[in-house]
Amino acid sequence: MALAIDAKGLACPMPIFKAKQGLKSVDVGQVVEVICTDPGSMADFKAFANSTGHELLAAEKQDTIYRFLLRRTK
Repeated sequence: MALAIDAKGLACPMPIFKAKQGLKSVDVGQVVEVICTDPGSMADFKAFANSTGHELLAAEKQDTIYRFLLRRTK
């Protein structure tokens, strides 16, 4: 099961910071799920995945909630 991080109510850059902490706490190949409400997070998480090499498995928006799944690659 994925490590779940609730970053709702946090503004940029905190959801990314929480994701980075979560990825450090899991083994390579494991998945971190981040739930947040920051409207800029869609672009932020795509850029984060591109710059770090971690795999962005999902980036979804439902109403005001954003959900991301990141797989640790290194």
